Amino acid sequence: MPQTIERAVTVVNPMGIHMRPADMLVRAAGRFQARIEIVKDGQVVDCKSITSILTLGARQGTELQLRAMGDDAAEAVEALAEMFSNGFDETDSEVASEQTG
Repeated sequence: MPQTIERAVTVVNPMGIHMRPADMLVRAAGRFQARIEIVKDGQVVDCKSITSILTLGARQGTELQLRAMGDDAAEAVEALAEMFSNGFDETDSEVASEQTG
């Protein structure tokens, strides 16, 4: 029986979930068969859709819920949660160049 796994994550990168982190999430989610959703204040979006992710408007400090349903749900949630905790590998210099560029 497929399992459902949920985990709370916080957006830690300074620029929040903009195009690059959203693209990273979609690519990572696409490696899994599980149905993966991100929940923000009751709004549920498909983690395999970049447009849906961007509609969340998730800024730094935003708390989100990752939810995956399927046989590889645990692995999917673990991989995506790690991306959030690593701040999508954004460095301070990248943030500065995006703000001034």
